[in-house]
Amino acid sequence: MTKKILQALFATVILFTVVAVYAENYVLLNVSYDPTRELYEQFNKSFAKYYKAKTGDSVQIKQSHGGSGKQARAVFEGLEADVVTLALAFDIDNIVEKGQLLAPDWQKKLPDNSAPYTSTVVFLVRKGNPKKIKTWDDLLKPGVEVIAAHPKTSGVARWSYLAGWGYILQKELGDLKKLNDPAYAKEVAAAQKKAQAFTAELYKHVPVLDSGARGSTQTFVQREIGDVLLNWENEAFLAIREYGKDKYEIVVPPISILAEPPVAIVDKVVDKHGTRKVAEEYLKYLYSDVGQELAAKNYYRPRNKEILKKYENNFADVKLFSIDDVFGGWKAAQKKHFSDGGVFDQINVRK
Repeated sequence: MTKKILQALFATVILFTVVAVYAENYVLLNVSYDPTRELYEQFNKSFAKYYKAKTGDSVQIKQSHGGSGKQARAVFEGLEADVVTLALAFDIDNIVEKGQLLAPDWQKKLPDNSAPYTSTVVFLVRKGNPKKIKTWDDLLKPGVEVIAAHPKTSGVARWSYLAGWGYILQKELGDLKKLNDPAYAKEVAAAQKKAQAFTAELYKHVPVLDSGARGSTQTFVQREIGDVLLNWENEAFLAIREYGKDKYEIVVPPISILAEPPVAIVDKVVDKHGTRKVAEEYLKYLYSDVGQELAAKNYYRPRNKEILKKYENNFADVKLFSIDDVFGGWKAAQKKHFSDGGVFDQINVRK
């Protein structure tokens, strides 16, 4: 072996030794809501591979799942999440207010108000749809049992509650723009009363209030309780994929709500852990073509229009209204409907 070859081999060994010495091993905790288990199981593997190739550093992502409200509470009470990927913006705002762990302007840190994918609320019914449930009004038919999660702890439960409320407003007013027009104040007040009456009656049809979306799915498909399940669009698809098209089918109501599950870095935690750089890359990767493809494959509606077009057969064409347009945003909706003593507490038959 020549001297030059030996020198080259020695230099290569030194190079790999230096790389190995300076390579980092990161651990991230992603605190998420109930139905994202399958998405992040796939996404985390993809990101770890991508980050290793890009930087030479290793990253392990740990997951925590549960009802979105409960998960937010766990974080502001001390669970050290590097990132949160929750069901609704209010839950992250709650971490800001009560834990002071991230900046109030967190939604401006990433595109689309830090919501890399969207979803909506649909109905999962038993094969053949024996109770002939097609729209929100059908949930109040005599003898129909509705399975839903608890709005105090679950993100999808709050989205579902508001989706039904907004449906009644649309039905009564014809045009939701009337909500912000003083000329229709009396008409709007009457519609709001009907929406509250509808919602109060709806929860009389709910025999079980689980703490989160996945618990509701298990109640419906494993315990075989209820005639219809109110849940995330992606959760309904996953239930059919796991338990079979011969047992369940999805009913998409003509009107529902645009759900925008947001993500955020928990600033104080990543600064404490030294994980800010990798956490930022992690959330940005959700917006990459790979991240958007994985979202679509797991039945979340991707923000990337080309990828959404590619998977358009997965998603029904449904008229969606936003929480901002109908309820004035999450802070206003939370205060009126879900705070202690709010509308839900007033109408909930389980005292």
